[in-house]
Amino acid sequence: MRYIYDNNKLKSKLLMCDCLDEADDILRDKTLYKIIWVEEGEIELIINHELFVFGAGEVVSLSYLHHLEVKKINGVYGTIMFNSRFFHIIEHDDEVLCNGLLFNGSLNIVSFRIPSEEDAFKLRRLKDVFAEEMNFRDSMQDEMLRLILKRALILCCRMARNKMGVRPQNSVRFEIMRKFYALVDEHFRDKKQVQDYADMLHKSPQTLANVLTYYRQPSAIKIIHNRIVAEAERLLYYTAKSPKEIAAVLGFEEISHFSRFFKAMTGISATEFRSSNKRADKAIA
Repeated sequence: MRYIYDNNKLKSKLLMCDCLDEADDILRDKTLYKIIWVEEGEIELIINHELFVFGAGEVVSLSYLHHLEVKKINGVYGTIMFNSRFFHIIEHDDEVLCNGLLFNGSLNIVSFRIPSEEDAFKLRRLKDVFAEEMNFRDSMQDEMLRLILKRALILCCRMARNKMGVRPQNSVRFEIMRKFYALVDEHFRDKKQVQDYADMLHKSPQTLANVLTYYRQPSAIKIIHNRIVAEAERLLYYTAKSPKEIAAVLGFEEISHFSRFFKAMTGISATEFRSSNKRADKAIA
């Protein structure tokens, strides 16, 4: 099963398929957000050069920044994919609340287990509605598909929030944390201090620290540093940019500052990281 809605004029794209392992053209598209749902058995995925195994009832969400390879399929799964031209998660943040929750650029992979058969039924029903609408071509198709995608994102957000223990009484704190992750994604290249993000959230650094502690998250500075390292590793692993170029991309004024930071965070130098992987001769940019 493979459905593609592609508006060439607007360059917007929405896809649904259960054959990513046979779709190299889709995997090469580095603009797509992805939600993958394992219905039966298990699948093995390589995400950002690390192996993950997901079993029946698990959902994983990936941003366009996550590099994905399908290692092995021993089951049944489905995937919904879209680009920002079809649905911009920042512009629609107040509607679906998925930015910083389902999708972020860190190395931490967002996954959760479907909590009930009722929720699984809702996902199956949405998948069927997607398939029906993909085959119905008219001037209203674009908006109908966008509405269905929003329902799928909201359902996944509810399940992800449930996994993290979000309840009405603590949802305000959760929103602070979610928005912090989203802001780090947006500004990590030019803002590297906790105070910068506390100011944008109109909170004190201590309030931010309390929120992260409540949800058992790393410290704010650790989250910022992890995001920088995630981008550095992606650039080292998947591109041909030199450490000096990467330092500039990440907002370091001197390569020596970047080198010390990277080694302090990972235990090895940027050059050692690149030489230790098997992708160095397969860089894509």
